[in-house]
Amino acid sequence: MSEEVTMPLRFGRLRPLLLPGALALSLITTLPPVGSLAPQDEVAQAFQFVVFAAAAPALLVLGWPALLARASPSPLVLPVWRRLRVPPVRSRRPAVRASVALLPSLALVILWRVPVVLAAVSRDPVLTALELVTLIAAGCVLWTELAGPRVARDPLPRPLRAAMAAVAMWSIWAIAYITGMSSTGLSHAQAAVPDHQLAVGVMWAVPAVCYVPVIFATMMSWLGGREESAGEAVGLLADPAWPDAAGRLQPPRGWR
Repeated sequence: MSEEVTMPLRFGRLRPLLLPGALALSLITTLPPVGSLAPQDEVAQAFQFVVFAAAAPALLVLGWPALLARASPSPLVLPVWRRLRVPPVRSRRPAVRASVALLPSLALVILWRVPVVLAAVSRDPVLTALELVTLIAAGCVLWTELAGPRVARDPLPRPLRAAMAAVAMWSIWAIAYITGMSSTGLSHAQAAVPDHQLAVGVMWAVPAVCYVPVIFATMMSWLGGREESAGEAVGLLADPAWPDAAGRLQPPRGWR
């Protein structure tokens, strides 16, 4: 077996770890010492935010047992996967589905970074739990659409999914830019913390890791003219942006 095939297979074996990894990452960023450090430290708070908004939802959706059942459709798990799989929403237009999935996530991402709200979160741990629940819930709805045929029976067009991922990523990047341009922290409790640039780097890096593969894989597979079906993954990144045992990603037809 060549290295081109072995590497996707190695990544594919890691997929059962995604769901427990998402739960562990959420708990680590919520509980002490990281959770107790976040109200005073801007970097810890930025890391907590991007985990809630981007990393945890992506890992939860991609590691859901329904996805694992589809990766290995045995007679025991296939019926479970069929029940858990998101039913088609043919009565809705793609633009409406994209708006329903994207806009709540964007609104919550902006809301939880408003200075007044951020200051309140720093004082009340209960608001941190509320932030976790709302951001992860909205993020899972968004990632259910970004995941395409792996989760939805009637996936959105690939260019639309790539645009959704780009908008979600740019929204966090815009907030990071505002944070970096600020002369003080976004909340009064963090006003004396000088490491804005490191916090900005965290808020740029984590969304990039989550969303850039989606944009690249969906656009390259669309430009390459690959047919998309519920039983086939596309490329090394395997639409929607997670490695799987499917061959190399084909270049666009004009590049061949």
